[in-house]
Amino acid sequence: MTRTRRTAAVLAAATALLAAGATAPAVAQPGKAAAATSCYGGAKSLTYRYSTAAVEYGTYTTTSRCSDINIKLSSSATGFLDACIVFVDHTTLCNHDNTYSTFGPQWATVATDVKDGTRFKLRVHAYDSDAQNVPFQLAF
Repeated sequence: MTRTRRTAAVLAAATALLAAGATAPAVAQPGKAAAATSCYGGAKSLTYRYSTAAVEYGTYTTTSRCSDINIKLSSSATGFLDACIVFVDHTTLCNHDNTYSTFGPQWATVATDVKDGTRFKLRVHAYDSDAQNVPFQLAF
């Protein structure tokens, strides 16, 4: 098949797909995709085991891999977790005015725009009694 016929065949197939209701794929933004991959690709796998008191993980140090501190519960997790970040060189209290936020199975930010080299702990407690053994990931 010549190059011209191959190009025409590809265009015809794409046109047919679009006419059938398919949507064109989004154009990838290499910088953003690479940053997201390297941030989440370096995530630390942890497991929360139910406790009546908050459980701390760390001390960790932020890197240039991520500009935020992110958490994601495993898709197999039952229940949700409440979490916050403690910046250990500055305080013993949680970020966001010493409050927890609730997290589930999607990547979400626990702390934003954190300077590289910042030392922190992740403080977690169960949202409810369904959170017995909850595998999760932490990316920073």
